[in-house]
Amino acid sequence: MKFYIVDVFAENKYEGNQLAVFIPESKMEPTEMQKIAREMNFSETTFIMSGLQDNGGYDVKIFSPDSELPFAGHPTIGTAYVIKNLLDRSESSEIKLNLPVGQLPVFFENQYAWMTQNQPEFGANVEIDRIAAVLQINREDINTDFPIQVVSTGLPSVIVHLNSLDAISRCNINHRAYAELLKDMGDVNLLVFTTETASPENDLNVRLFMPIPGYLEDPATGSANGNLAGYLLEHNFFNSNEINYRVEQGAFIGRSSLLKINAKKTDNHFLIQVGGQVIVVSEGKWY
Repeated sequence: MKFYIVDVFAENKYEGNQLAVFIPESKMEPTEMQKIAREMNFSETTFIMSGLQDNGGYDVKIFSPDSELPFAGHPTIGTAYVIKNLLDRSESSEIKLNLPVGQLPVFFENQYAWMTQNQPEFGANVEIDRIAAVLQINREDINTDFPIQVVSTGLPSVIVHLNSLDAISRCNINHRAYAELLKDMGDVNLLVFTTETASPENDLNVRLFMPIPGYLEDPATGSANGNLAGYLLEHNFFNSNEINYRVEQGAFIGRSSLLKINAKKTDNHFLIQVGGQVIVVSEGKWY
């Protein structure tokens, strides 16, 4: 079968978040897809399981090296890009993916692909001392004006507001403390953000730690940044019900990434769109 490797949320080649997209020529079992995802060893690998369906979408499966996922951000955007530009070469400005969380649209505008995320769900608050222990930073590094809270638009994140870029840089996961947190809260990733940025044209700096063996850092995370957008609107962070901002992520692990966010809240309804560029790195045949 044919496959592509793309960099998602990248401004240049070899930046952003890597994604492998496979196009099976015949029926595949989930066990084989899991083995391929483990062989690739990217944070996610996707499989385009069908052509255009009656509901207007394409059936897609997403796998991490360890398990199948109901949804993830950069795989959704990267897979939609492959369908539009390399597979079906669609004239439409929108591609819809059929995922376990439902049908998600991705629309294209100039060089950017934009994903519309599901409605956010707001969960429990987390104690500041517990998060400080997981991140191995000082209690004073955490901004207490806003809660440390679980938010999910498909994959849950613990959202933590830090006071400075220096605090962001010092985050270093304590594996035992994070394992205890996951035992109590389920599989939640950990997103830290600050308004102090490395590039003046950006608005937020973000780091994201994943609940997988090793608690690795993700260079660019569409789903979690969608969670963050819901959090910012819910707590009126920018003093507006309509927000547009730029997120820098990934520089601390050598994969600089840029995500653009458009979001608004009307009454109790959220519209959250996460956008970025996709760059094709390679294509090949899988034997």
